[in-house]
Amino acid sequence: MNTGFDLIVSSPLKRSLQTATLVATETGYKSRVLQSDSLAPEAALKDFRKLLDQYRDRDSVLVVGHNPSLTVFVGALIARASASPARIRLRKGSLAKLNFTQSATTLQYVLEPRIVRSFYAVPAKATASKSRRGKH
Repeated sequence: MNTGFDLIVSSPLKRSLQTATLVATETGYKSRVLQSDSLAPEAALKDFRKLLDQYRDRDSVLVVGHNPSLTVFVGALIARASASPARIRLRKGSLAKLNFTQSATTLQYVLEPRIVRSFYAVPAKATASKSRRGKH
């Protein structure tokens, strides 16, 4: 996907840290993965907003956390002007890309886990085919 991040922030829980570290490795991220209680399961929306404000100067921030919190947080961000959060579905292992501007937050896309897994399956098959061709 040619995706890179200026910053990766994870919940301090083990599974999130493992996921964040894996993504960091796969995308060539060279800095340390930061941990934040603002992404822990018991975090509140105000904590998440504070985290985002803290890194507003970054172009591309990856956050790794837990459901249902992240689903609620993302819904609240994209329904900023509304009294109730937008309803979206972020399944375990989903990726969501948001675009932040002064006036609004826009949901760019949500990739379901099966789509994310397919990104890894395609290069593996292509590599296997190339190595088999060399043995003929």
